[in-house]
Amino acid sequence: MTQTTSVWLVVLLALLTANLPFVSNRLFAVLSLKTRKNLAIRVGELVVWYLVTGALGLFLEQRSGQIAPQGWEFYAITGTLFITLAFPGFIYRYLFKRHA
Repeated sequence: MTQTTSVWLVVLLALLTANLPFVSNRLFAVLSLKTRKNLAIRVGELVVWYLVTGALGLFLEQRSGQIAPQGWEFYAITGTLFITLAFPGFIYRYLFKRHA
């Protein structure tokens, strides 16, 4: 797998996993809940998906060569990028009016 392919894979996975908590009513898109998911559960799920996506990115970076050192700035930027990628799912869940 080339480095360009790895980067695009992580970006597309981040787009998918950032929107997954807002699109699906299941916990992590697998487990059925007896109650409705509220915003706190969705944000917690979003944090877990951020960590999973970051772990995959770290794994792919390790496979391609040496891992570059990252400071707090890296995590601040990737966290805000992940939240930005989650915006379409948030709009779909909370701002679209549903007609019965």
